[in-house]
Amino acid sequence: MKKDFLKVTDFTTEEILDTFKIALDMKADRKKYSEALKGETLALIFEKPSLRTRTTFDVGIQQLGGYSVYLSPAEINLGKRESVYDVAKNLERMVQGIMIRTFAHEIVEDMSKYAKIPIINGLTDYTHPCQAMADFLTLHEVKGEFKGLKLTYVGDGNNVSHSLMLAGARLGVDVTIATPRGYEPNLFAFAEATEAAKQTGAKIEVVHDPKEGVNGADAVYTDVWASMGQEDEAAERRRIFMPYQVNDDLMAAAKEGAIFMHCLPAHRGDEVTDSVIDADYSVVFREAENRLHAQKAVMYQLMHA
Repeated sequence: MKKDFLKVTDFTTEEILDTFKIALDMKADRKKYSEALKGETLALIFEKPSLRTRTTFDVGIQQLGGYSVYLSPAEINLGKRESVYDVAKNLERMVQGIMIRTFAHEIVEDMSKYAKIPIINGLTDYTHPCQAMADFLTLHEVKGEFKGLKLTYVGDGNNVSHSLMLAGARLGVDVTIATPRGYEPNLFAFAEATEAAKQTGAKIEVVHDPKEGVNGADAVYTDVWASMGQEDEAAERRRIFMPYQVNDDLMAAAKEGAIFMHCLPAHRGDEVTDSVIDADYSVVFREAENRLHAQKAVMYQLMHA
């Protein structure tokens, strides 16, 4: 039966942990899996620009012995030049998997519905599951376990916050979202995470005081205040979110030994200061590297016969 990765909760807790084991094995010995997807091809559909997603999927499939085909908006222009249905029905006859980075989450859901091959969500406005996989892989590498951990996300209740809640719920990690009023996470995402958390005992909460949010946090996470497509709101958002900047003072309110995380790209001086992102406790570049290993493991789980 075809399996996709559109949200973190598409994988069970056991499947996520298995994926992490594979990712760490791949990280330790790249050559061990060098023919795991030999001859397989992954289509990379990009409606949004990317550094990490493009590089890690492109390099990742090659390190597994496969190939990639990059498809920019100029080639497809989803829903305009070609319908999602037509793209899905074409590509399922040509490649063995599709990674798509786009705007509306409905696009990846439709692609999944129409295509008979695995679909991987490289980012939508609703969720960013591959990033969360890299984040929690990194968290486990640094802290050695998930049980008893608390991760606090400070900033806009966006797609990254949604995926962190869903991943925390699956893995039993408490997740607190500290955000200004009116910028809370999507209610459906919060409800889905809360429901999933019942199985693991994770606590999922939203607060509006950043210092309250980071109290007891083992990891403090932030993201840009204005995501792609929100550039016209940047000045207003900067005014609203400045009290939520992750700086030395806010990190001092977290648990001793807390790490700093960011999905990148970072707007230094806005959501995070140089003194935090460049500190010894910052793991942002390890997270970026782990995108490669986590995504290779996801591709292996979905595309390996």
